[in-house]
Formats: sequence, C-alpha cells, structure tokens
Amino acid sequence: MEKLQEFQSAARDNGFLEVGESEQGSAVWFRKTTPDKETDVHKRLCIDSLTNSATLFWETLPAKLNSKTFRTVSALQEWFALNPAR
Repeated sequence: MEKLQEFQSAARDNGFLEVGESEQGSAVWFRKTTPDKETDVHKRLCIDSLTNSATLFWETLPAKLNSKTFRTVSALQEWFALNPAR
C-alpha cells in the first residue's frame, strides 16, 4: 500500500491530477494538468494495486499511442526527470 501512495505522490509532484478509480478500486487514473506541446493531448497514468505498478500513456505524432510500465517509484521518477517535455 505504501508503494501505491508513493506512486500517487510522484504523479502529483509531476503535474498529474486524479481523475477516477476503477469500479473494483484496484486502479486509480491520473491525467496530466497540461497537454503535451506537440500533440495537445494530456498524458494519462494508471496506478494498479493488483500489479503494484504504474503505466504511463502518451501520444506522439503521427497519432501513435505509447505506454511504459514502471515497477518501482524510482524508475517512474527517473523517467520524469529524463523526459521533462513529454
């Protein structure tokens, strides 16, 4: 449970707001407060308590959906640090 709270804290620290929860309560969805400059689309982040992971979704041109799953909070924070424009 502590790991999930750390994922949520990392999301909030990087400009994400909580937007919903799955019916079963096993996943929490976040949306970036500002859209990406290239695509004008907001990143989405799903924190999953069943897999103890966070999956980030974003779009690149030409209209390609990308995703990356993080098993540790430090890996997510590192990705945010290395990809500030994303």
